[in-house]
Amino acid sequence: MPSVTRDDAPPLADLMPWSVAPLRLGRGWPTGPDATCLKARWDAFVKAEGPDREALLEPTRSRTLHSAVGQLPGHPGGTEKLVRASGPCPEPVRVLRAPFDEQWLIPDHRLIDAARPELWRVADDHQTFLVETPGRLLATSLLPLLRPGRIRPLYRRPGGTEPNLVPGLLDHLATRLGLSPTPADLLAWTLTAARPDLTVPLPDDPQVWARGVESGHRVLWLMRRDGDRPKLPGGRRPYVRAPLPSRPLTLLYDREEEALHLDEGRISPVPPEAWDYEVDGVRVLEQWFTVRTAEAAEPGTLAAIRPPTWPQAWTSELLELITVLALLAELRLRQEDLTSGITARELREAGVLPVPESARRPASVLDGHEEGPEGQLALI
Repeated sequence: MPSVTRDDAPPLADLMPWSVAPLRLGRGWPTGPDATCLKARWDAFVKAEGPDREALLEPTRSRTLHSAVGQLPGHPGGTEKLVRASGPCPEPVRVLRAPFDEQWLIPDHRLIDAARPELWRVADDHQTFLVETPGRLLATSLLPLLRPGRIRPLYRRPGGTEPNLVPGLLDHLATRLGLSPTPADLLAWTLTAARPDLTVPLPDDPQVWARGVESGHRVLWLMRRDGDRPKLPGGRRPYVRAPLPSRPLTLLYDREEEALHLDEGRISPVPPEAWDYEVDGVRVLEQWFTVRTAEAAEPGTLAAIRPPTWPQAWTSELLELITVLALLAELRLRQEDLTSGITARELREAGVLPVPESARRPASVLDGHEEGPEGQLALI
């Protein structure tokens, strides 16, 4: 992140006014890095009866076997109370479970204490979620499950319509810069320029803006991880040099060899910048590995249902993660210290600020019917 300069840079909370608190799951077993295991957990849950089913659920004050809950927007899950639930598992969906850690979630409202339906209503292929984490912003096309930071969708409605930007901001930037910035450009600029205190310096120099937006779009592409897969230059691409064991237990990094050792398995080259990449003081690669290899949960719980061996898909995901972190580390080294040419005071004088209260609330999204508890029509 660029260093902090006291220059009346506007806060992110004013530039992207609508934000949502993070989801609160209440139980860990509906998420995991392997979708097949989630389906097996669901099958074990619906086969259990009475007190056994209740114990497997891990009930909370928000969710019990008798909670009456409607469908998650956009997902055809059951709405009968879990005490009577049966049938196949709702198809797991891809989510961002931790920084740069894409996992799976059973999209069933009855299993999630606080699902934030307003986020599900605007989650589609056009959406990007900006996530506030300590000291760093992350962007993802997936529904984020990270805590504790707030979530700021780029768009307030499905289909990439009605940007979540303070009204008049893009027009003011266009006038000052002589350009035609898009909502995605503003998001890209924010990713490359935002400070740890979540202020966003806005330049009045079109060349500075262009450099920042170009770098930010690269960051955005790497964080979203969609479209063409990222690759390091030839000779720097990580490969499996020694086969990974069926269930690796240890992860060691050899800085001289630039090699990642998973027991007797070996992946190289792994740039030091990828190994050292941290979010909130935690190495991303170590956290990713630990989630997949930590000791099994207590026997008899649903979380104890795990893959019997290391899936090949995890190796592919690990190679891509190494690539993404290495490329992101290179971009971070090029970031500039920026001062805000367009200040919060200027935005107030131009009538862009203060933010209208309506912009801080979710838009009314009524495009589709949502089934309420026990099959009733939901009122939204």
